[in-house]
Amino acid sequence: MQVIILAAGRGTRMGPLTETIPKPMLPVADRPLVAHVADTAVDAGATELVFTVGYGGEQVREYFGEEYAGVPVHYADQPDQLGTADALRVAVDHVNGPFAVLNGDNLCRAADLDTLFDSVPAVGAYRVEDPSSYGVLMTEDGVVTEVVEKPADPQTNTINAGAYAFPEDVVDLLDVPRSERGELELTDVLDRVIERDTVGIVDFEEWMDVGRPWELLEASERRLPTATRRLRDADAEVAGDAEIHPDATLRGAVICEPGVEVGPGVVIDGPVLLRSGSLIGPNAYVRGPTLVGPEARIGHAVEVKNSVVMADAAIGHLSYVGDSIIGPRVNLGAGTNVANLRHDDEPVSVTVGDRRVSTGRRKFGTVIGPDVKTGIQTGIQPGVTLSAGARTASGEIVTRDR
Repeated sequence: MQVIILAAGRGTRMGPLTETIPKPMLPVADRPLVAHVADTAVDAGATELVFTVGYGGEQVREYFGEEYAGVPVHYADQPDQLGTADALRVAVDHVNGPFAVLNGDNLCRAADLDTLFDSVPAVGAYRVEDPSSYGVLMTEDGVVTEVVEKPADPQTNTINAGAYAFPEDVVDLLDVPRSERGELELTDVLDRVIERDTVGIVDFEEWMDVGRPWELLEASERRLPTATRRLRDADAEVAGDAEIHPDATLRGAVICEPGVEVGPGVVIDGPVLLRSGSLIGPNAYVRGPTLVGPEARIGHAVEVKNSVVMADAAIGHLSYVGDSIIGPRVNLGAGTNVANLRHDDEPVSVTVGDRRVSTGRRKFGTVIGPDVKTGIQTGIQPGVTLSAGARTASGEIVTRDR
């Protein structure tokens, strides 16, 4: 089964994290987000991968190369992000039989994709508590009859999971008009397939759309235990040239990649993944699930809890970071403290675009874009976003995005 993975978008809802990294390449546990999609597809029986690329496409090409996980890889350039149907259109030159289409930012299980691949034509489905923000699938006797986009009064909680298995001749149905939001929508192509063919439904047991920063954190929470599950006989797996001080304590599933240094007095409670060249401590406390990226530095007496710390970031001594995402090359000055809990116990909200959106999480700290620097003893309130390159003054309490 050929699999087309849509990975051309910038991911504006994930800003400011995507200022220098396209959303599909943001880190989730031990690999980029889109690599989880690719691995799941290969495990389900994909024989060829085709990535549609656009913003940051060179990063996708560099990571996957011409072959990945034993299957050939091709690329289709989408210079203008005109919509998902356009993303499929630029890739059809590679189609030579039944094929699947997957979003590069959706997590699911290989077993579900395996069923989808065997069910052409079919669409993946998932059940959610509130379907009003999704495309809702109307079905009858296991057959899709209609897709209703973001209904005010949903008739079912079964949503379109954005995973499709199509016959080859679907490429003749791609000439769809622009939608109300000005895009060429793959769901409009699906409508045409529904009118022509009997389209089955495949229920997904796991599915997650990783479109906003707190969803990236949740994806890390889900996938870090999987990434560390290869631990078998020991509490911690340590690469041969990692340096772990004898006075450090590693508990649970902790992976230390080559070049990691863990200083005296450090305590790490897994699941935690320390990527190559990262430095921890002395006397730091890292609580999982936490990802510490390549060459990142966690200083003396720092506590990091349930967070994603990206490549080359530095968290200065006597700081606290909880339930947060720290972008690449960030430098948090000594004594920077991130608040991650509202005193009224209401869910923390984050700005997405031009509006505040609830994360649905009781605990959520900050989203810090690339190359940010904070002054010593900076305090950051829950749900605050710092844009790429932002600066704070010493002793400042940051209560609003900047």
